[in-house]
Amino acid sequence: MSLALIEKILTPENLEFMIKGAGYSLAIAICALFGGSVLGLLAAAAKMSHFKILRAISNIYCEIFRGTPMLLQIMLLYLAGPVLTKTFLDFVYTPNPYIIGAVAIAINSGAYETELFRSVIQAVDKGQWEASHTIGLTYFQTMRHVILPQAFRRVIPPFINEFIVLIKDSSLLSTIGAIELLRSAQIMTSNYYNFFVPYTAAAVMYLVMTVTISNVARGVERRLAESD
Repeated sequence: MSLALIEKILTPENLEFMIKGAGYSLAIAICALFGGSVLGLLAAAAKMSHFKILRAISNIYCEIFRGTPMLLQIMLLYLAGPVLTKTFLDFVYTPNPYIIGAVAIAINSGAYETELFRSVIQAVDKGQWEASHTIGLTYFQTMRHVILPQAFRRVIPPFINEFIVLIKDSSLLSTIGAIELLRSAQIMTSNYYNFFVPYTAAAVMYLVMTVTISNVARGVERRLAESD
């Protein structure tokens, strides 16, 4: 592998193209993390509720999306939209791969975050629940004002680790045409008939993102440990 070939492929324009793809990967991961957190928190609350129907819905949701491959979920969501709109609404819907991908990853992530939220909520001392019920707080008031603020401190480290996983999972969206980091490397590979340089550059960019976030996570964990 000559230096001239590397310079030919990794031009400022191509590096900018790949950095833009890395930005899309980060943006997709952030949106998926936020959406998955909302779904996970709602599903965790449903799992711990006294209503059987809510527990059943939450269990079914988790079993389906934890028991099937994320890539399959992305493909089904991306392909089902146009078919359903054509069949029932008689118009052709063109799905946005970025939006569909972020939604699919968020739904999948929410199924895993459900158990994360449930574990940290259950880790809060039971006396907090009893005290809240004693002063007349409802289940949802107790969750909002008493339990969740305490659980939030415990959930931050695994939350950041989940973010790292989602950055890597965003590479799956290359299969539906989203030009994130991996897809940008694939495009460069086809343009220059060389896979080693673009894929190595993409790997380095993934490593930079994940290692940086991992260091942030360790710093947060140390601060939380010191404040306990």
